[in-house]
Amino acid sequence: MTTMKKFFCLMALAMTATAGFAQDDFGTILSLEAEKKISKKFSVGLEAEMRTRDDVKSIDRWSGGFQAGYKLLPWLKVSAGYTYLYDNNEKISYYEEGDGKVKKGIVNVGDPKKRGEYWGSRHRFNVSLTGSHKFGDLELSLRERWQYTYRPEQTVDQRYSYYDEEWDGEEHVYRGKGKNILRSRLMAEYKIRYIPMTPFVSVEAFNAWNLEKIRYAVGSEWRINKKNVVSLYYRYQHVDNSSDGEPNRHSIGLSYKVKF
Repeated sequence: MTTMKKFFCLMALAMTATAGFAQDDFGTILSLEAEKKISKKFSVGLEAEMRTRDDVKSIDRWSGGFQAGYKLLPWLKVSAGYTYLYDNNEKISYYEEGDGKVKKGIVNVGDPKKRGEYWGSRHRFNVSLTGSHKFGDLELSLRERWQYTYRPEQTVDQRYSYYDEEWDGEEHVYRGKGKNILRSRLMAEYKIRYIPMTPFVSVEAFNAWNLEKIRYAVGSEWRINKKNVVSLYYRYQHVDNSSDGEPNRHSIGLSYKVKF
């Protein structure tokens, strides 16, 4: 076994072992991509995606978007895009010090208070700068992406009360809000000679004034021909301080890409 193959095997084992210590969620990611080269430097693309959660029992979200990229230099690419997301939301509020039931000692600070469930939209814009360099069959790349997501205001008919153990029958408004985040992704890809496979590993950090989460991924592309590519990968998401209430999650992803 070559040194590079050993490297990818060890990375995969390390990620799986680390992720397995916690009782985390499990889901899947299915995506379709289409890319068209307008010129040697300029390209455009479309993408559709579906994600599941709760051990694949619930649909987490649907999304669709478009992207445009331009090669500033052989090793440097800039891109920009928009994505529409339709999310299956579960918002949980928690008791705070000022709540009456906390003052009376009925519940404690941090206990779950109410849960709202609804499908809602988000609008996401991004601008990325990606630098890459090849070392023989190994390619390393670093992508820095600024991302802005806006969630419009949403009204739900009622929420579930954990204290009363029933739905409260009262309307509640979730205010609209926007969020900026910087995503930094380091990726290594290794092209295997004489086999149409390209294994890869990556780590991506999400920063919004502080580190919110990290995503680790390991997988491989399979080139069916020059225009069609299938990717299969495993991804582990570790959450530190996400304001979106996301859990740690293991995911299996399958992607199909066609080039025109």
